[in-house]
Amino acid sequence: ALGVGPAVTLTKDSKNGDFQCNNAMELQKKLPKDLGLRAPRDVAAKIVEAVPKNDVIDKVEVAGPGFINIFLSTDYIVKGMNALAKAGTAKPAKMGKVSKDSLTVVDFSSPNIAKDMHVGHLRSTIIGESVCRILEYQGHKTKRVNHVGDWGTQFGMLIQYLKEKFGENPRMEDVDIQDLTAFYKGAKVKFDEDEDFKKISQTNVVKLQAGDEGCRKIWKVLCDVSRKEFEKVYSRLGVTVEEYGESFYNDKIPGTIEELSALGLVVQDGGAKCIFVPGFKIPLMVQKSDGGYGYDSTDMAAISYRLRELKADRIVYITDFTQGDHFHMCFGAAKLAGWYNPTSADIVHIGFGVVQGEDGKRFKTRSGETVRLVDLLDESVRRMEESLRERSKEGKGNIPEEDIRKTAEMIGYGAIKYFDLSRNPTSNYIFSYDKMLDTKGNTGVYLMFAYARLKSIIAKAEKEHGVKVDATASDFEMKLGHKNEYKLGFELLKFPDILEDVARSLSPSGVCEYLYNLALVATGFVTECKVLGSEEMTSRLALCTTTAMVMSECFGMLSIEVPDKI
Repeated sequence: ALGVGPAVTLTKDSKNGDFQCNNAMELQKKLPKDLGLRAPRDVAAKIVEAVPKNDVIDKVEVAGPGFINIFLSTDYIVKGMNALAKAGTAKPAKMGKVSKDSLTVVDFSSPNIAKDMHVGHLRSTIIGESVCRILEYQGHKTKRVNHVGDWGTQFGMLIQYLKEKFGENPRMEDVDIQDLTAFYKGAKVKFDEDEDFKKISQTNVVKLQAGDEGCRKIWKVLCDVSRKEFEKVYSRLGVTVEEYGESFYNDKIPGTIEELSALGLVVQDGGAKCIFVPGFKIPLMVQKSDGGYGYDSTDMAAISYRLRELKADRIVYITDFTQGDHFHMCFGAAKLAGWYNPTSADIVHIGFGVVQGEDGKRFKTRSGETVRLVDLLDESVRRMEESLRERSKEGKGNIPEEDIRKTAEMIGYGAIKYFDLSRNPTSNYIFSYDKMLDTKGNTGVYLMFAYARLKSIIAKAEKEHGVKVDATASDFEMKLGHKNEYKLGFELLKFPDILEDVARSLSPSGVCEYLYNLALVATGFVTECKVLGSEEMTSRLALCTTTAMVMSECFGMLSIEVPDKI
């Protein structure tokens, strides 16, 4: 009635409890004066009096000008931790109860045929894979769509250039293109400088679009060669995508435009067919004045197909932020067409910022070229392998020689992913191998070391003490007597709430933030609380095992493969 909602937050200092309620200040201003509550502390005291005895809260105290500090019951945390350990998974029971018919289409990565995947594709690919894994962890069915650029006027010159390089009827196995970008640039230079080549290329475009068998065959070779190069990146990153390129929608575009015209949404503007969406200054051009189709045409056909044929309940587009207006115009046009209702379906654009070099500009090589993504990934692994071998020479490593390369790949790729995913997608960031491979601070490497430390303690317990804890056993009971045990238990029990937040935002950075905080608390626990050989060994081992389990499931959502030994 007073218009004051609950204001309960986590405390910044555990000395002040686990949660803090700050409602008293605002309530005191709005309550009738005749109640005699002259200060926020008086209101806070009344709130505390009204809290019934329960098994969750140990005590509630008034502090400062009217803050209410809430201390949870240790027994409640212990009970929650035992339930978590016995479940054998961090996934809350209510997760997974999603309609079997529910489908989320996630459109991400989207490289161009005949061009190398470069650093600009890094964010869409990494974020998209993680968003899919977050959704799948929660029980959603996803369709991972790779909207590759496999159609357009540029293919006329590419077809001709391939013919001249590898013959009139090249086979995929005979075509050796190590550098797709160099191939594309070579074709473009010849197109700009050789008038005869340009005319033949333009003829090829017409023939390709008309379905000419020879041109289609060479186009397919170009696509296959490119896919082979894309897979080098996807296999390194552990990414799974299903290709639905621009060409997939070619036969769907005319019908889409006809339908939109019949609905009265299409108007002629300078000879082009356009849709003016309220709130935007420029229109969607669904057909050019020369009768050709562009991105707007393809994207409207795609959104229609995904909503009405795939029957998606949600579509998530992951591209750079500069394409935001374009996609929101498409969403608006689809709504005007009656293809979806925001109350029954959800269409989201996740826009991301730019990967920058140390100079604050787009990340490029020293010669000014765009960085090939496969080279960027390999360099991270090379540096990590060098570091691991150095550690091994110093006697610090715990990795057999034959596992060093594989471990370097896990950490190298994982470090790049975490460095990206831990940031707000919309922000730009400076790419730095030194920062992302640092073993200290909020980095993927630090997290993997923290995880490996827990796994090492668990392994030593079995090998040196003959103790292997089965925390899932019905008669096992964990104890949290030390303050660091309590802090770790409390942190672990935050996981379901974190998942709910991440489910709403579809932001992997929420998982990263939680994982980092958990690693800090876990490191504090194993530093302050002796595990091996202590009286509390079995209980503390169970705490280590449960923490490692939760960390592992977080790593999984981030698509980070993590080693047990470092």
